[in-house]
Order: sequence, then structure tokens, then C-alpha cells
Amino acid sequence: MTALLLDEMLSNVIAEQLRAKGHDVLAVVADPALVGLADDEILAHATTASRALVTANIKDFMPLDARYRAASQAHAGLILVSAKTFPQDRSFTAAVTSALSALLDQPTGIQPGHVLFLTRR
Repeated sequence: MTALLLDEMLSNVIAEQLRAKGHDVLAVVADPALVGLADDEILAHATTASRALVTANIKDFMPLDARYRAASQAHAGLILVSAKTFPQDRSFTAAVTSALSALLDQPTGIQPGHVLFLTRR
């Protein structure tokens, strides 16, 4: 089963709703020890905790993924939330929750080192 960590720009409401469906999801905003950490520290924490990181901060995390690859290291997975696919409007939280739930319900989940763009359901 894939465990997730939601980056700082994603609401704890998403984590709560996914946990209510039986998924192992934590949010950076709900953990005072993680709030305000640099992106590389968040990815390192997610990797150590074996949690795929869900983020809308594509421009900062793609270079971090490249750095991991260059060092022959594997993070626990990156799930990217594109603003084009998920506009920041009233439907954002529900749409992201639904898409993540569908992804987590797949038997394969996300593999370590993989990067994928979240798709709308």
C-alpha cells in the first residue's frame, strides 16, 4: 500500500478525507516539525518515511528528482498536481482528493523513484 505525504500547499482536509477511506496519508501542514522546511528536506523526510510526496510545486521538485537520479538515489515517489489539470478553485480539494483516492485504489500504487502527474477522475 502506498503511503503519501501532502506538501505544504495541500490542505489537511485532503489527508483527512483519504484517511477516512482507509489510506495512509499525512499532510505537512498538520505536522509542526515539517511546516516551513525547505523542499529538499521535505522530499528527504518523505523518502525516509517511505511516503510518496504529493506536490503542486512542480518547478522546484523536478530538479530535486533529477538530483536524486544523478546520485543514483530513489525517493519514495513524486505525484505532481498540475494547475492546468487542477485549477485552484472551489473544486480543487474535492478533485485532488478524488484523483488521489483513485490512484491509491490501484493495486500497483506508485513505485519508488517514479514521478507521475495526477490525472483527473
